[in-house]
Amino acid sequence: MTRPVLYSFRRCPYAMRARLAIASANVQVELREILLRDKAPEFLAVSPSATVPCLVHEDTVIDESRDIMVWALQQNDPEDWLQMPTEGWDIIDDIEGPFKTALDRYKYTSRYEAADKEAERSKASESLIDLNDRLKGQDFLFGASPKIADMATLPFVRQFANTDKQWFDAQDWTHLSQWVESFLASERFLSIMAKYPVWKAGDPTTVFPETNLAP
Repeated sequence: MTRPVLYSFRRCPYAMRARLAIASANVQVELREILLRDKAPEFLAVSPSATVPCLVHEDTVIDESRDIMVWALQQNDPEDWLQMPTEGWDIIDDIEGPFKTALDRYKYTSRYEAADKEAERSKASESLIDLNDRLKGQDFLFGASPKIADMATLPFVRQFANTDKQWFDAQDWTHLSQWVESFLASERFLSIMAKYPVWKAGDPTTVFPETNLAP
């Protein structure tokens, strides 16, 4: 059986969360690492948005990271990531919407006319304060184990934190910081951040995850 193809970029938070779900599901794909400043023509030919991640499976193209996560977990969900309250999807909506809008204007202020870096940081922080409150007394957003809301959110919180790590670490969101640090130290995160050479047609196949643990 031909494996699905995942076009990815290691440092992209959208691609990170797709890889996190695929790794959790133990659904093996052919990983093709893309160079964003020089995108492979094969990738451009299949991706409607020309952005990563993009999953190609038989005649289907899935071009949104959340949809790739759901696709993988619908194949196999051994950690029950999809078993969460509906409000988990509201958290993801906020991260993809208002939070990400403010994050981009905070991190890349010069790209946006009239953007105020501190004001945008303050807007994004409102979402993080809410997450910190939710994490009080528990390791993850909905209890003792991660759900798709955790893993769809953490790559973007990581990006926010790294924009000004000294400022981030000085804030009074202890539970949020612990959540992020535990994620960054986890075997799962480290495994999805392995470095791969940029893919070009004719290269040997890179299988991800390397070991398929699915029963």
